[in-house]
Amino acid sequence: MDFKDYYSTLGVSKTASEKEIKQAYRKLARKHHPDVNPGDKSAETRFKEMNEAYEVLGDPAKRKKYDELGANWRAYEQAGGGQGGGVDPSQFGGGWNVHFGGGGPGGQGRSRTMTQEEMNEMFGGENPFSDFFQTFFGGGGGEPRGRSGRGGRARAPQARPGRDVEDEIELPLEDAYHGTTRRFSIQHDGQTRTVDVRIPAGVGDGSRVRVAGEGEPGSGGAQSGDLYLRIRTAPHPQFERKGRDLYTRVPIPLTTAVLGGEADVRTLGGKSLRLKIPPTTQNAQVFRLKGHGMPATAKGDEHGDLYATVDVQLPRDLTAEQRQHFEALQKLEKDAKHSAA
Repeated sequence: MDFKDYYSTLGVSKTASEKEIKQAYRKLARKHHPDVNPGDKSAETRFKEMNEAYEVLGDPAKRKKYDELGANWRAYEQAGGGQGGGVDPSQFGGGWNVHFGGGGPGGQGRSRTMTQEEMNEMFGGENPFSDFFQTFFGGGGGEPRGRSGRGGRARAPQARPGRDVEDEIELPLEDAYHGTTRRFSIQHDGQTRTVDVRIPAGVGDGSRVRVAGEGEPGSGGAQSGDLYLRIRTAPHPQFERKGRDLYTRVPIPLTTAVLGGEADVRTLGGKSLRLKIPPTTQNAQVFRLKGHGMPATAKGDEHGDLYATVDVQLPRDLTAEQRQHFEALQKLEKDAKHSAA
């Protein structure tokens, strides 16, 4: 069994202030949180180690006791602590011999024997996380968790909330526009229950929908975690989404582009709009249709915009009459060039 160097776990020095310890913990917690690293066991282990370290170093009283214990680690190890079975409290007369430092001439300090129960209570009566905690603070020589020590009374298991769970679902763009209800089958302790989840209109790609109490069950009577559904919108053949705006292409004939006219534009909401095309409209010209984009999640009456890109359709076949007209147009263009020259 190894000594747990909590300062090294958080990446701080032994002289670090409370503020520095808190800042280091928060920075690492954001990096290694299970929600940020789904399925990453190494990140989960790192997150548990950081929490254990902060449980101690984040509390001035616990940190002081930990520092006093750490200074005497080698003495405990020589007494048998490094042999895998922990230190037997009977070797110290029913308790642990802890040196507290300071004191009289020669720097001998003072020592007293702490009972096993006192050592169990050293960190606020919380269940240990590591073997280090088990050996020194959770019952000594291999006793099961939840016991307060040799001859002590059993403690009730500590209540711990269940972990949050995240899953990904794919939505058609129409469902993201209108909102929808999805039915899920969720298993808890071998039992399956059905849950209907309302997906609000306007949800964005990558956003999360929270389903309260449908995560992992808690222990010791604590509440369950939450289920988070991460949204992924499926590609659409006609519309492209960018934030709250939508983009589409509108085909128009060459004559409409040259002479002007109107074009039909279908919206994602199912409406048909008439877009006015001015004369000599160029290919790929973009028109904005205000308020016909995606709805805002929090405010259903607000929408983004729809941008229609003109796609001028050139004729693939010409009748004899059409060809004559195009040839006449070509002659006019040549004459205009010669006149300008």
